[in-house]
Amino acid sequence: MNLDELQSIQSRERQASSLQNLRPSFYQDVGEFIQELTRERDRAAERADDPFSSPEVRRLSDDIETAKSTVEAIYERRVGKVVKMASIAAAGMPTDEDGLTDEERDLFSTLVERIEQNRDHVLDGVLEGDGSGISCSREPATETSESEPTPEATDTSETADPAPEPSAAAELGLDPTAEGDDAPAAPPDTPAEADASDEVSAADMMGDGDDGPEAVAGDRTPATRTTADTAGPDDPAAGSDESDESPNVDRTTVRITRDVGEVFGVDERSYDLSSEDVVDLPAENVEPLLKQDAAEPLE
Repeated sequence: MNLDELQSIQSRERQASSLQNLRPSFYQDVGEFIQELTRERDRAAERADDPFSSPEVRRLSDDIETAKSTVEAIYERRVGKVVKMASIAAAGMPTDEDGLTDEERDLFSTLVERIEQNRDHVLDGVLEGDGSGISCSREPATETSESEPTPEATDTSETADPAPEPSAAAELGLDPTAEGDDAPAAPPDTPAEADASDEVSAADMMGDGDDGPEAVAGDRTPATRTTADTAGPDDPAAGSDESDESPNVDRTTVRITRDVGEVFGVDERSYDLSSEDVVDLPAENVEPLLKQDAAEPLE
């Protein structure tokens, strides 16, 4: 195990969407490697007259920090892939578990078990709770429909007063005898008012509410601008909007010295910053990176 191997594994893990195969004892080997570097640094410090100014001590300290940050970046990328693979396995779909380390295999098994338990709890426990009289199954409804045709129900339907039919017609405003009745007259007016309000609402939603083809054609223009406004930084449709803002942002070219991850700039763009990347960033975003020794300016 050495730094070159660690950095090579990190590079391959970043480029691949799936887990690359690692030996089961990978994290244990990395831990032993870092401990060996620490012991070597301690011995070098004992030999040096001034440990704080010794080049060998500084070099070993840098190697230790680099190894720790590299293995941390490897873990963060791999654990996300393990979680995704566990959700697929919990759904009953096949997954390839080869290449997992011992620690990742334990995490994978735990995640699959917890996801399955949570699914059973939600779908069978919460949705099908004992205190609820409503079921997601259709069987109770079928049994009820089959048990409805009883003699009492049949007798009731045969002796029922046919008066509801005129009443239903009155509610629809179709009863010719309801000339003096105010109650049936209200429903016919209500849909007309509702339709009018719906038309006004639709017109308001589409634009200024003007009639005619010109209004319809004009109403489509704001929708096009909205699409351009919501487009991503790389979308050509957003070029006209960003051209007004980008020139006003002071930018600085820097080299990223360690993995930072995704950063949202003041120019409303996202930047995925990794070690050794050379990027042109807004000056306001560069200052925190320089303070944290995560970047160095390029003249």
